[in-house]
Amino acid sequence: MYLKLLGIIFISNHFLMDIQLGDISHIIQLAIAPVFLLTGVGTNLMVLTNRFARIIDRSRVLEDRINATSAADHSDSYAELATLYRRTHLINRAITLSTSCALLVCIVIAALFIGDALNLALAKFIALCFVLGMFSLTGSFVYLLREIFVATRRLSMRPIMVPQRSE
Repeated sequence: MYLKLLGIIFISNHFLMDIQLGDISHIIQLAIAPVFLLTGVGTNLMVLTNRFARIIDRSRVLEDRINATSAADHSDSYAELATLYRRTHLINRAITLSTSCALLVCIVIAALFIGDALNLALAKFIALCFVLGMFSLTGSFVYLLREIFVATRRLSMRPIMVPQRSE
């Protein structure tokens, strides 16, 4: 029994994909741009996770400093910890949105292959996933920018100690 349905040839209880070499190269061409986007999102995730790690490391140093000296005034350390806590939440949101973007781009790539190989009308679904991915990436950059503003605001509030020269 021979039946061709959605680009798949069913013969008895076995099926064969009816894809030619030209079709595969066309599918790969369609997927190139999202793959480059995925590389950029991966780089963005690396930057975000590095910032996150630095924040965590600094928090641990401050917590150790507070725990080591019980009699000292720790108001500056607590204020900095509060700022680091806020930065952690902002970076977490940026990482979540950037990861969501990467997942949506992967879905776009898979849908491009599946839609073209099986001759399915997935254009609206692909467009929706791509637009949602771009919104996620934009949101990730907005949270990164907010985190940078919080970090630099804390820097500008610190008093600067200038060493005095002895003459």
